[in-house]
Amino acid sequence: MLIDILKDLLSRKATSAPERNRAASFPAASRDPGVRQVLNVGANSKLIPIPEYFDGWKHLTLDIDPRTGADVICDARELAAFPAAVFDAVYCSHNLEHFYRHDAYKVLQGFRHVLKPDGFAEIRVPDIDAVMRHVLANHMDLEDVLYQSPAGPITVHDVIYGFGEEIERSGQDYFAHKTGFTPGSLPAVLKNSGFAVVRLAPQVNVFELRAFAFKAAITPFQQQILGLAREP
Repeated sequence: MLIDILKDLLSRKATSAPERNRAASFPAASRDPGVRQVLNVGANSKLIPIPEYFDGWKHLTLDIDPRTGADVICDARELAAFPAAVFDAVYCSHNLEHFYRHDAYKVLQGFRHVLKPDGFAEIRVPDIDAVMRHVLANHMDLEDVLYQSPAGPITVHDVIYGFGEEIERSGQDYFAHKTGFTPGSLPAVLKNSGFAVVRLAPQVNVFELRAFAFKAAITPFQQQILGLAREP
């Protein structure tokens, strides 16, 4: 009888998380070709703006934190459990660095899974190369303030290891940074995750990297809305 109880407990443990993820309100692919869909991974809130070129798109949010009220409450490492080829784009701003490098590959492969064959992902992460150059050039310490944000002053330590105040306040280590990226390493990780074409975007914020990763060749529509120059 004890063996049967243990088997039952192990079975529940193994299936509970995937079942919760699959039960979430994940959308089906739109049958209307005029309706494009973007999945905002690590969105926190729809009150946080996303790029204007997604205006008019159906905007779905995904977050691991149930307090956010996201459309889908899910660990981004579990995206492969959901239906394939649903979204025209995945937007992921300052979330990928919250996963260990081996898990970041799993997250990116999940992006490819939910993207349509001609879909793309936009990735934004801290630029560790720019941060280190600035720190060295200005003789800064880990606790020195690097810049001011709506959430308050951001220190060098916050950029490298995660926003300390939020980690302490929430008690959740998923707010910590577990890997980092440079202009060389981010494209390499995206390509090694199976994306066919990767383009670094022009810098908007001095300590931020932006990259576009495409499942297939860049379409004229994508080139137009993203402002990408033709490759020579």
